[in-house]
Amino acid sequence: MSLLDAATLTHLQSWQGKTETRHDSLGMSPVRAMSATLDHEDAEPLDGDVLPPLWHWLYFLPVARHSEIGPDGHPKRGGFLPPMPLPRRMWAGGRLRWHRPLQLGDEVQRVSSIERVQHKTGRSGELLFVQVLHRYSNGHGLCLEETHDIVYRPAPDATAAPAPGLKPVHQAVWQRNIVPDDVLLFRYSALTFNSHRIHYDRRYVTQVEGYPGLIVHGPLMATLLVDLLRRHSPRFLQSFEFKAVKPVFECADRRVLSVCAQPDGEQVHAWVQDHLGDVCMQATAHWKP
Repeated sequence: MSLLDAATLTHLQSWQGKTETRHDSLGMSPVRAMSATLDHEDAEPLDGDVLPPLWHWLYFLPVARHSEIGPDGHPKRGGFLPPMPLPRRMWAGGRLRWHRPLQLGDEVQRVSSIERVQHKTGRSGELLFVQVLHRYSNGHGLCLEETHDIVYRPAPDATAAPAPGLKPVHQAVWQRNIVPDDVLLFRYSALTFNSHRIHYDRRYVTQVEGYPGLIVHGPLMATLLVDLLRRHSPRFLQSFEFKAVKPVFECADRRVLSVCAQPDGEQVHAWVQDHLGDVCMQATAHWKP
């Protein structure tokens, strides 16, 4: 039986078209901290330096008051995002297109709008999707357009069999192996002011949400993919599209997560695979011509 009646879905879809405008300055401290977290020996950042792709996620951070935080560590639902009744929330993927670079020292405006609220039924039951469009502009005009896909899922079914894993369809030319331990997860949560408890509270994530361990952030995996490209090529990205395929959990037993890419002319196929060789995130990037 559906958990959502027509009236509830209509109410949630009334959020479509809702907008929010925020401003932030692209300062130096987050860049220094991200460089250290990704194990780079980058030069001291200076005003005018180009912000590496996806590092804009270090700005425009959620700043809900502590009294406005829900039991999962996220801000309570029903503000900018609709009050979804399903308990599990995940960043399912996104699409980004750069028009001009964001630079350190920029004063940036972000205009966000809720494009779509959808109800679907999947293998794990009912799903709710929210699609959010972010448009980032500096003093020269539009710099970046980003579509952000959020999925809400029901509580886990302990009797359900796990979905079969997908294997890579490309051969890795560039590869970096990483152990996503709880220190890395904590540092990324701190950098993005992400208080979602699935990334740092082992009791909550295992006993309440039913996962086997702390969950590696989807945005962190996307950042590691783009960072792999940055390590191998100085070219700028024009677009990047990514999709989460399988959750990744902390590697407390030192299991390795492989970040892989195969350049193919003006585009790059990229993916993250776990210790079983299953794809956890897949992505496609295009270089600027």
